[in-house]
Amino acid sequence: MKPIIFCDFDGTITETDNIFSLMTEFVREDSEKIAKAMMEQTISFKDGLSAMFHLLSTQQKDEVIQYLMDSAVIREGFGDFVRYAQDHNIPFYIVSGGVDFFIEPLVEKYGPFSGIYCNKADFSGEQIELIYPNNCDEECVKYSTQGCGCCKPSVMRKVAEEDHFKIVIGDSLSDFEAAKLANIVLARDHLVQRCEELHIPYKPFTTFHDCLNSVQELVESKKAVPTI
Repeated sequence: MKPIIFCDFDGTITETDNIFSLMTEFVREDSEKIAKAMMEQTISFKDGLSAMFHLLSTQQKDEVIQYLMDSAVIREGFGDFVRYAQDHNIPFYIVSGGVDFFIEPLVEKYGPFSGIYCNKADFSGEQIELIYPNNCDEECVKYSTQGCGCCKPSVMRKVAEEDHFKIVIGDSLSDFEAAKLANIVLARDHLVQRCEELHIPYKPFTTFHDCLNSVQELVESKKAVPTI
């Protein structure tokens, strides 16, 4: 089978969750109430994310972008991991519930990637509005409330082929459903606990050097054979 990588951004490629960091910096009290509801799953991820960004004025655009560019830290080993995928022609997709205006500039120097699927920001009104171009497909609609925002399982079904060995890399709530479709999950933080609860095969990671070791092991064992 041919390896294909689907990688989360916030808290995975970056050391911390950039949305949480942003909201804590600018609208801590109101955003914490929304975040609590999202974690308790009393509101959907999509509705919660929209509500959070609606707390921010578009007049804060430059300040918000500059804060994220200054505060975001790319996880150790990411560059080496991406280069390995590029050198071995392994498709590498970033699939994130985050937003284009900070994801794209932060990963630009590491690309090109096979694709970046994420939410988009609209700064044309008084408050920041989010646009969701990657909605649930028909398969997902059967089992969900269609509240993903950026629906990772739908993206995976869209781009992966039958002979692909699907590697999902992530850390939290938005990665749970994607993990169910993976052949192997590289997990940290909340996703580790969820994989154990669902009995999903996973390997824990701290840095992308750990991820690189795991992918190299898969390649060497012939479970996933890249096209070189």
